[in-house]
Amino acid sequence: MAKTDLKKELAYLYKPSAKEVVQVDAPAFQYLMIDGEGDPNTSEAYAHAVEALFSVSYKTKFMVKKADPSRDYVVMPLEGLWWAEDLSAFTANDRAKWQWTMMIMQPDFVGASVIEAAVAEVKRRNAPAAVDALRLERLIEGLCAQILHVGPFTEEGPTIEKVHAFIDARGELRGKHHEIYLSDIRRANPANWKTIIRQPMEVNQE
Repeated sequence: MAKTDLKKELAYLYKPSAKEVVQVDAPAFQYLMIDGEGDPNTSEAYAHAVEALFSVSYKTKFMVKKADPSRDYVVMPLEGLWWAEDLSAFTANDRAKWQWTMMIMQPDFVGASVIEAAVAEVKRRNAPAAVDALRLERLIEGLCAQILHVGPFTEEGPTIEKVHAFIDARGELRGKHHEIYLSDIRRANPANWKTIIRQPMEVNQE
């Protein structure tokens, strides 16, 4: 039996073009989430957050499959919401002041009780440092602009500017900067890293 792959089912959200910004409507999805702050390249808290997210997400997948083999699914990619109390921290690239919510989408058939059981099992086996900070929460972004960025994270600036220009021509930005990491950065060449840049927006009403 084929695995459920939400990236394919939601291709309009997870397979955007790298050539042009598009407008999409992102409905409510449930995510395993964890909050933190600081430079993702050097922050121990960030590394612990990502470890906890993947540990529990994979344990959840295996527990769901064991209970019902027809519910097998592909674990979704890491995603992040990024912001700063002082937006100049972004323009100045002052990563120590960045705040983030890292998250992994969970299928709707995965309930809170399964996540709780997975957390308990992960804690029993290896207890990642941040596992107790995880939560399951629904997020609805609604109308957004997005594009695929190909290349290192440090070269996202022009891509983000393109998204903001698209929004400025139609309305205004709202919400938090959203990134979806499609590549395994431990193995892939940075020049080939694929990151979806998504930004919620408001459209001017004429």
